[in-house]
Amino acid sequence: MSTRPRFLLGAVLTAVPLLVAMLGPLSAEQGARGPAFTQGENWLAGTDSEGRDVLTQLLLGGRSLVLVAAAAVLLTYLIAVPWGVTAATSRRRAIDESLMRPLDLLLSLPSMLLLLLVVALTEANPFVLAATVAMLQFPDSARLIRASALHIAHTPAMEALRLQRETWWRRNLGYLGRALLPVLAADAGLRFVGAIYLIASASFLGLTADATGTDWAVMIDRNRSGIALAPWGVVLPAVMIIALAMGVNLLFDASARAAAREFSPRSSR
Repeated sequence: MSTRPRFLLGAVLTAVPLLVAMLGPLSAEQGARGPAFTQGENWLAGTDSEGRDVLTQLLLGGRSLVLVAAAAVLLTYLIAVPWGVTAATSRRRAIDESLMRPLDLLLSLPSMLLLLLVVALTEANPFVLAATVAMLQFPDSARLIRASALHIAHTPAMEALRLQRETWWRRNLGYLGRALLPVLAADAGLRFVGAIYLIASASFLGLTADATGTDWAVMIDRNRSGIALAPWGVVLPAVMIIALAMGVNLLFDASARAAAREFSPRSSR
Protein backbone atom coordinates (compact mmCIF):
# COMPACT_ATOMS: atom_id res chain seq x y z
CA MET A 1 0.00 0.00 0.00
CA SER A 2 1.41 3.39 -0.99
CA THR A 3 1.78 6.26 1.45
CA ARG A 4 -1.34 8.23 0.50
CA PRO A 5 -3.89 5.36 0.81
CA ARG A 6 -2.15 4.27 4.01
CA PHE A 7 -2.46 7.77 5.41
CA LEU A 8 -6.13 8.11 4.42
CA LEU A 9 -7.04 4.73 5.87
CA GLY A 10 -5.16 5.54 9.07
CA ALA A 11 -6.89 8.93 9.31
CA VAL A 12 -10.34 7.36 8.98
CA LEU A 13 -9.62 4.56 11.45
CA THR A 14 -8.20 7.05 13.95
CA ALA A 15 -10.84 9.75 13.53
CA VAL A 16 -13.84 7.58 14.38
CA PRO A 17 -12.73 6.36 17.83
CA LEU A 18 -11.12 9.72 18.61
CA LEU A 19 -14.35 11.59 17.88
CA VAL A 20 -16.33 9.10 19.93
CA ALA A 21 -13.83 9.33 22.80
CA MET A 22 -13.46 13.11 22.90
CA LEU A 23 -16.95 14.31 21.90
CA GLY A 24 -18.99 11.40 23.23
CA PRO A 25 -19.13 12.60 26.86
CA LEU A 26 -20.54 15.93 25.67
CA SER A 27 -23.64 14.31 24.18
CA ALA A 28 -24.11 11.26 26.38
CA GLU A 29 -26.77 11.32 29.06
CA GLN A 30 -27.12 8.67 31.71
CA GLY A 31 -30.63 7.23 31.72
CA ALA A 32 -32.53 4.89 33.98
CA ARG A 33 -31.22 1.38 34.33
CA GLY A 34 -33.15 -1.61 33.05
CA PRO A 35 -32.70 -5.37 32.88
CA ALA A 36 -29.19 -6.59 32.10
CA PHE A 37 -28.20 -7.88 28.66
CA THR A 38 -31.26 -6.88 26.68
CA GLN A 39 -31.39 -5.94 23.00
CA GLY A 40 -33.14 -2.77 21.92
CA GLU A 41 -35.13 -1.85 18.85
CA ASN A 42 -32.06 -1.05 16.72
CA TRP A 43 -28.65 -2.69 16.46
CA LEU A 44 -26.88 -0.10 18.62
CA ALA A 45 -29.41 -0.23 21.43
CA GLY A 46 -29.32 -2.59 24.37
CA THR A 47 -28.13 -2.78 27.95
CA ASP A 48 -24.94 -3.96 29.58
CA SER A 49 -24.30 -6.15 32.62
CA GLU A 50 -25.64 -3.45 34.95
CA GLY A 51 -28.65 -2.53 32.84
CA ARG A 52 -27.13 0.67 31.45
CA ASP A 53 -27.47 1.75 27.84
CA VAL A 54 -24.59 0.33 25.77
CA LEU A 55 -24.38 3.30 23.40
CA THR A 56 -24.18 5.75 26.30
CA GLN A 57 -21.40 3.75 27.94
CA LEU A 58 -19.54 3.61 24.62
CA LEU A 59 -19.69 7.41 24.34
CA LEU A 60 -18.45 7.83 27.91
CA GLY A 61 -15.75 5.18 27.93
CA GLY A 62 -13.04 6.32 25.54
CA ARG A 63 -11.73 9.64 26.81
CA SER A 64 -9.68 8.37 29.75
CA LEU A 65 -8.09 5.61 27.64
CA VAL A 66 -7.07 8.00 24.85
CA LEU A 67 -5.82 10.81 27.09
CA VAL A 68 -3.77 8.58 29.39
CA ALA A 69 -2.21 6.74 26.42
CA ALA A 70 -1.34 10.02 24.64
CA ALA A 71 0.13 11.49 27.83
CA ALA A 72 2.21 8.35 28.39
CA VAL A 73 3.67 8.46 24.86
CA LEU A 74 4.44 12.18 25.12
CA LEU A 75 6.16 11.69 28.47
CA THR A 76 8.12 8.75 27.04
CA TYR A 77 9.66 10.89 24.32
CA LEU A 78 10.24 13.88 26.58
CA ILE A 79 12.63 11.63 28.51
CA ALA A 80 13.85 9.19 25.84
CA VAL A 81 14.86 11.68 23.13
CA PRO A 82 17.33 13.78 25.17
CA TRP A 83 18.51 10.62 26.96
CA GLY A 84 19.28 8.72 23.75
CA VAL A 85 20.74 11.71 21.91
CA THR A 86 23.00 12.59 24.83
CA ALA A 87 24.32 9.02 24.98
CA ALA A 88 24.89 8.89 21.21
CA THR A 89 26.63 12.25 20.86
CA SER A 90 28.81 11.95 23.95
CA ARG A 91 32.50 11.57 23.13
CA ARG A 92 33.14 9.73 26.40
CA ARG A 93 32.29 6.06 26.67
CA ALA A 94 31.78 6.34 30.42
CA ILE A 95 28.87 8.75 29.90
CA ASP A 96 27.32 6.50 27.28
CA GLU A 97 27.62 3.45 29.53
CA SER A 98 26.28 5.24 32.61
CA LEU A 99 23.20 6.33 30.67
CA MET A 100 22.42 3.08 28.85
CA ARG A 101 23.33 0.32 31.35
CA PRO A 102 20.58 1.23 33.89
CA LEU A 103 18.05 0.69 31.11
CA ASP A 104 18.91 -3.02 31.12
CA LEU A 105 17.58 -3.19 34.68
CA LEU A 106 14.33 -1.50 33.67
CA LEU A 107 13.93 -3.88 30.73
CA SER A 108 14.19 -6.86 33.08
CA LEU A 109 11.20 -5.75 35.14
CA PRO A 110 7.90 -7.59 34.47
CA SER A 111 5.93 -4.74 32.93
CA MET A 112 2.39 -5.94 33.54
CA LEU A 113 3.07 -7.00 37.13
CA LEU A 114 4.73 -3.66 37.91
CA LEU A 115 1.91 -1.73 36.25
CA LEU A 116 -0.79 -3.57 38.21
CA LEU A 117 1.11 -3.11 41.47
CA VAL A 118 1.62 0.64 41.02
CA VAL A 119 -1.93 1.25 39.81
CA ALA A 120 -3.42 -0.75 42.66
CA LEU A 121 -1.36 1.13 45.26
CA THR A 122 -2.32 4.54 43.83
CA GLU A 123 -6.01 3.67 43.29
CA ALA A 124 -5.67 3.98 39.51
CA ASN A 125 -4.59 7.63 39.56
CA PRO A 126 -4.44 8.67 35.86
CA PHE A 127 -1.24 10.71 36.29
CA VAL A 128 0.55 7.83 38.00
CA LEU A 129 -0.77 5.42 35.37
CA ALA A 130 0.57 7.58 32.53
CA ALA A 131 3.94 7.99 34.27
CA THR A 132 4.20 4.23 34.91
CA VAL A 133 3.40 3.35 31.30
CA ALA A 134 5.95 5.94 30.14
CA MET A 135 8.61 4.43 32.43
CA LEU A 136 7.90 0.96 31.06
CA GLN A 137 8.22 2.15 27.45
CA PHE A 138 11.13 4.52 28.01
CA PRO A 139 14.01 1.95 27.87
CA ASP A 140 13.08 0.58 24.44
CA SER A 141 12.58 4.06 23.01
CA ALA A 142 15.84 5.39 24.46
CA ARG A 143 17.81 2.44 23.07
CA LEU A 144 16.25 2.85 19.62
CA ILE A 145 16.89 6.61 19.58
CA ARG A 146 20.45 6.11 20.78
CA ALA A 147 21.17 3.52 18.06
CA SER A 148 19.71 5.73 15.33
CA ALA A 149 21.41 8.88 16.60
CA LEU A 150 24.75 7.06 16.95
CA HIS A 151 24.73 6.24 13.25
CA ILE A 152 23.73 9.77 12.24
CA ALA A 153 26.22 11.42 14.61
CA HIS A 154 29.14 9.84 12.73
CA THR A 155 28.08 10.65 9.18
CA PRO A 156 30.27 12.90 6.99
CA ALA A 157 27.61 15.62 7.17
CA MET A 158 27.83 15.76 10.97
CA GLU A 159 31.64 15.79 10.84
CA ALA A 160 31.47 18.67 8.37
CA LEU A 161 29.21 20.60 10.76
CA ARG A 162 31.73 20.06 13.56
CA LEU A 163 34.62 21.21 11.38
CA GLN A 164 32.65 24.33 10.47
CA ARG A 165 32.22 25.00 14.20
CA GLU A 166 28.45 24.97 13.99
CA THR A 167 26.65 25.40 17.30
CA TRP A 168 25.36 22.50 19.38
CA TRP A 169 21.78 23.50 18.53
CA ARG A 170 22.52 23.56 14.81
CA ARG A 171 24.13 20.11 14.89
CA ASN A 172 21.86 18.26 17.29
CA LEU A 173 18.53 19.92 16.55
CA GLY A 174 18.90 21.27 13.05
CA TYR A 175 20.53 18.18 11.56
CA LEU A 176 20.37 15.28 14.00
CA GLY A 177 16.83 16.08 15.15
CA ARG A 178 15.48 16.26 11.61
CA ALA A 179 17.26 13.05 10.66
CA LEU A 180 15.59 11.26 13.58
CA LEU A 181 12.06 12.27 12.53
CA PRO A 182 11.39 9.12 10.42
CA VAL A 183 12.55 6.90 13.28
CA LEU A 184 10.47 8.78 15.85
CA ALA A 185 7.39 8.74 13.62
CA ALA A 186 7.64 5.00 13.05
CA ASP A 187 8.31 4.28 16.72
CA ALA A 188 5.54 6.57 18.02
CA GLY A 189 2.84 4.41 16.44
CA LEU A 190 4.18 1.33 18.21
CA ARG A 191 4.51 3.19 21.50
CA PHE A 192 0.91 4.38 21.33
CA VAL A 193 -0.33 0.86 20.60
CA GLY A 194 1.79 -0.43 23.49
CA ALA A 195 0.35 2.22 25.82
CA ILE A 196 -3.19 1.32 24.74
CA TYR A 197 -2.41 -2.35 25.42
CA LEU A 198 -1.02 -1.72 28.91
CA ILE A 199 -3.80 0.67 29.96
CA ALA A 200 -6.55 -1.50 28.51
CA SER A 201 -5.07 -4.58 30.21
CA ALA A 202 -5.05 -2.82 33.57
CA SER A 203 -8.64 -1.68 33.01
CA PHE A 204 -9.67 -5.15 31.91
CA LEU A 205 -8.35 -6.48 35.22
CA GLY A 206 -10.41 -3.93 37.12
CA LEU A 207 -7.87 -1.11 37.59
CA THR A 208 -9.18 1.80 35.57
CA ALA A 209 -8.18 5.46 35.41
CA ASP A 210 -11.78 6.45 34.65
CA ALA A 211 -13.39 8.01 37.71
CA THR A 212 -16.83 6.80 36.58
CA GLY A 213 -15.63 3.21 36.49
CA THR A 214 -16.33 2.91 32.77
CA ASP A 215 -14.00 2.66 29.84
CA TRP A 216 -13.91 0.51 26.73
CA ALA A 217 -11.73 -2.20 28.27
CA VAL A 218 -13.96 -2.35 31.35
CA MET A 219 -16.98 -2.71 29.07
CA ILE A 220 -15.41 -5.74 27.41
CA ASP A 221 -14.62 -7.33 30.76
CA ARG A 222 -18.01 -6.73 32.37
CA ASN A 223 -20.12 -7.64 29.35
CA ARG A 224 -18.32 -10.72 28.07
CA SER A 225 -20.50 -13.04 30.16
CA GLY A 226 -23.56 -11.87 28.20
CA ILE A 227 -22.01 -11.72 24.75
CA ALA A 228 -24.48 -14.31 23.42
CA LEU A 229 -27.47 -12.22 24.60
CA ALA A 230 -26.22 -8.69 23.87
CA PRO A 231 -22.97 -8.81 21.84
CA TRP A 232 -22.66 -5.06 21.21
CA GLY A 233 -21.46 -4.38 24.75
CA VAL A 234 -18.31 -6.33 23.86
CA VAL A 235 -18.05 -5.88 20.09
CA LEU A 236 -18.36 -2.07 19.93
CA PRO A 237 -15.65 -1.17 22.50
CA ALA A 238 -13.37 -3.85 21.05
CA VAL A 239 -13.80 -2.38 17.56
CA MET A 240 -13.02 1.11 18.92
CA ILE A 241 -9.79 -0.05 20.56
CA ILE A 242 -8.67 -2.03 17.50
CA ALA A 243 -9.52 0.79 15.08
CA LEU A 244 -7.65 3.33 17.21
CA ALA A 245 -4.54 1.13 17.48
CA MET A 246 -4.50 0.30 13.76
CA GLY A 247 -5.30 3.85 12.66
CA VAL A 248 -2.60 5.52 14.74
CA ASN A 249 -0.04 2.96 13.61
CA LEU A 250 -0.91 3.51 9.95
CA LEU A 251 -0.80 7.29 10.36
CA PHE A 252 2.63 7.30 11.97
CA ASP A 253 3.93 4.75 9.49
CA ALA A 254 2.81 6.92 6.56
CA SER A 255 4.35 9.96 8.26
CA ALA A 256 7.62 8.08 8.74
CA ARG A 257 7.75 7.15 5.05
CA ALA A 258 7.05 10.73 4.01
CA ALA A 259 9.68 12.10 6.41
CA ALA A 260 12.25 9.58 5.17
CA ARG A 261 11.66 10.58 1.53
CA GLU A 262 11.87 14.27 2.39
CA PHE A 263 15.10 13.96 4.32
CA SER A 264 17.03 11.45 2.20
CA PRO A 265 17.71 13.72 -0.80
CA ARG A 266 19.03 16.46 1.46
CA SER A 267 21.18 14.10 3.50
CA SER A 268 22.90 12.89 0.34
CA ARG A 269 24.02 16.32 -0.72
